[in-house]
Amino acid sequence: MKTLDIESNFLAIDEEFSSFDKSKIVILPCPYEHTVSYGAGAAQGPEEILAASAYVEFYDDEFDTELCFEKGIATLEPMNFENKFDEDMLDEIENKVDDLLAHHKFVVTLGGEHTISTAPIKSHLKKYPKMSILHFDAHSDLRDSYEDTKYSHACFMARVAECISPDRITQVGIRAQCKDESIFIKENNVKTFYASAIRRGLHGDNWQKSIVDTLGSEVYITFDVDYFDPSIMPATGTPEPDGFLYSETLNIFRELKKAGKRIVGFDVVELAPMEGLHHPNLTTARLVYKLLNFAFAK
Repeated sequence: MKTLDIESNFLAIDEEFSSFDKSKIVILPCPYEHTVSYGAGAAQGPEEILAASAYVEFYDDEFDTELCFEKGIATLEPMNFENKFDEDMLDEIENKVDDLLAHHKFVVTLGGEHTISTAPIKSHLKKYPKMSILHFDAHSDLRDSYEDTKYSHACFMARVAECISPDRITQVGIRAQCKDESIFIKENNVKTFYASAIRRGLHGDNWQKSIVDTLGSEVYITFDVDYFDPSIMPATGTPEPDGFLYSETLNIFRELKKAGKRIVGFDVVELAPMEGLHHPNLTTARLVYKLLNFAFAK
């Protein structure tokens, strides 16, 4: 498979550590944007994440490792979605991720709007049929349809809930939804940790552990960057107030490792880069690398 070179790949690493054959990890850029409902720009997210990653340090002090050199990280050329929408787009991503998993790769999918996440989740379910889904977002994305389409970014989790039991979905950071989504959550036992409930202490002082306790032994993570507070992540289509900070979020993954859970794959979506504002791009790139360190930490 054709990969990007040091000028444009994740972390700007040499071919020795970024070739497909020698890499355990594969980055799959999916610059899809079709159902924008407020701010646009998510199609530029993957490219800007890759560009910012050149300024992420290789060394992780928490794990005393340079993961990129130990495991190898290959970055595939961005997928081309010209004249491909909805089911056609999702089928193409799913087939690609199926192939990568068949090659025993750890797959990181970069969006693009959140609609794309349905595909890698379905692929991972084939390989890890008992996995849980850990969904970071300001929105529950459980509308059955939005603006006359079932394939809106606001509906992706409703599509996921059609192929996995909803009680295996855990959502974190939700602070904007419609009433129908709230009803679906209650009726189907979705494990939703609302931002307001976390802030009011309803999940205890160690709310991060409460989240992890809802998950099975294998976990797929889908991460919409609008989960973060707009003070650190303004570059997204719908930046909702009362979001979360970086360090308190990493504590969720620390609890995940402490509990012996295994991250089997993840996607990061909805970065909509803002001209002249670099820190959201770098924050997202660092998040991707940090999640990889948690996924492979002993």
